[in-house]
Amino acid sequence: MGTLLRGGVVLPMAPERRRRLLQPGSVLFDGVEIVAVGTVEELDADPRAAGPDVEVIDATGFAVLPGLHNCHLHSGLLRGTAEGLALFDWLQTYVDPAHRALTPEIAEAASWLCYAEALRSGTTSVMDMWRFLDGSARVAGELGIRATLVPYVADETGYDYFESIDSTRALLAKHRESYDGRVRSWVGLEHLFYCTERAFADASALAAEYDTGLHVHSSESRWEVEESLRRYGHRPLAEIARRGALDGGRAVVAHCVWLDDAEIDLLAATGTRVAHCPASNMKLASGPAPVPKLWAAGVTVGIGSDGEKENNNLDILEEAKIASLLQKLVGLDPTAGDPWDILAMATIEGARCLGLGELTGSLEPGKRADVIMVDLRKLHTTPLLSGADANVAAHLVFSSSGQDVDSVWAAGRRLLAGGRLLTADEAAIRSRAQAAAEELFARRAALT
Repeated sequence: MGTLLRGGVVLPMAPERRRRLLQPGSVLFDGVEIVAVGTVEELDADPRAAGPDVEVIDATGFAVLPGLHNCHLHSGLLRGTAEGLALFDWLQTYVDPAHRALTPEIAEAASWLCYAEALRSGTTSVMDMWRFLDGSARVAGELGIRATLVPYVADETGYDYFESIDSTRALLAKHRESYDGRVRSWVGLEHLFYCTERAFADASALAAEYDTGLHVHSSESRWEVEESLRRYGHRPLAEIARRGALDGGRAVVAHCVWLDDAEIDLLAATGTRVAHCPASNMKLASGPAPVPKLWAAGVTVGIGSDGEKENNNLDILEEAKIASLLQKLVGLDPTAGDPWDILAMATIEGARCLGLGELTGSLEPGKRADVIMVDLRKLHTTPLLSGADANVAAHLVFSSSGQDVDSVWAAGRRLLAGGRLLTADEAAIRSRAQAAAEELFARRAALT
């Protein structure tokens, strides 16, 4: 059955015409793929848009754009409890003990909560660095979201309760690609200080063997840079590169806040992509990532929320606003953080960051029908202007939030309608997450 979204403000976000706006426009998709994108008149005249097997949805008053990509997420249940510490104190006090107490059942409940929250706010694709990910694969499969699953691997003394190369191999064997390709697995390393050189070597070899991406945190805090210089004689990214993790253009590095020019050149030369997490970097007082310099060097940058505990939500439209305002503030430049550039980070550049740019991230014929509708009929998105005064891109970045997302499709399947999840019971998800969180805190308390 086909679907015609008719009369909305369409932002295709196609790479060669990134600032194109169809106001009004229409989008036609049939099955899993987009068939046509154009003006209302063009698609009304298209015979593929006619007939009893095409559902016509009136998109008047809505923005129609590609689904959003969250390029760095940790499922979790610590929201509102892990507060008020710098990064490594925060990890040692709150996060690592919770990992020691984690069970597969609790981990799956966390993914139900986080993936459902992501979907409700317009995210159709997440990269989740988490544990016991077989359960997360089931969650993504049932909800209908795209998920790139990345196990935390850590093997340094005191951190061997994370995932291992062996558990990663087992996940890859089962979920290298599953659920019609919507669910994929990558190789992940928790952090330079958590992993031995052997772990880096084995992870790089495993990623090459299965032809996957490789994901790691780096350069998030100034202390991390100083400690890396003390331990290894290199800045963090230089040490990660020395260990082979940037070989082959496979890597996506989260944060990349404290970079020098040589490291930015290294990212560009190796084809390494960056997941930018502005809210997390602000909340943990880590610092601002040099996004304009990364762009100038040709580095692909996507947006990530980071985890629910360091954000404290998974709303990529809110993250887009923060990403723009942070650039303006740090550079003391009101022209920085252009809304179209920021929307690209959340859509087509996010897809490229995750190696999905040929499949999704823009509204183009032949790409997957990963589409969202954002309600612009609100007080905070009024006035809605067109022509030379068109302000929809600005509204999406500066005025809208995930609460304004009305409808979501992934691979042509409608997952959200009227702001309501269609593929899961939201109350049941909340109840399960509440019980799992209480169990996790009890288990963590018993370990201390």
